[in-house]
Amino acid sequence: MKIQKILLVDDDPNIQMIAQMGLEDRPEWKVTLASSGMEALEKFAVEKPDLVLLDMMMPGMDGVTTLSKIKEQSENSQVPVIFMTAKAQKHEIEKYLTVGVAGVITKPFDPMTLAQDIVKIIGHD
Repeated sequence: MKIQKILLVDDDPNIQMIAQMGLEDRPEWKVTLASSGMEALEKFAVEKPDLVLLDMMMPGMDGVTTLSKIKEQSENSQVPVIFMTAKAQKHEIEKYLTVGVAGVITKPFDPMTLAQDIVKIIGHD
């Protein structure tokens, strides 16, 4: 599966901007932004992304809840989801991996290597 559409979910507009700049270094990647779990679910249904970058700590609906709602639809089960979080101690990352994420990118991340980090996690681009 080739990545073309990425849904980036984060409630911090600065992180959205920095991540989007890093991701759009890859001209074949189209980035859609969402600021909350609810908005992510709405945009996921319309955009049908190939990959979701999902903030863990958001008001209203956290990353784990958003992930479970995305994965409730069986046609979405193959879409890789990567958590982006500042809460990245070893035991926390191990817990995240048990809920079905493809991987974890820790904040603060380097926008210059973000695309490479994603490719490393999912194994292809």
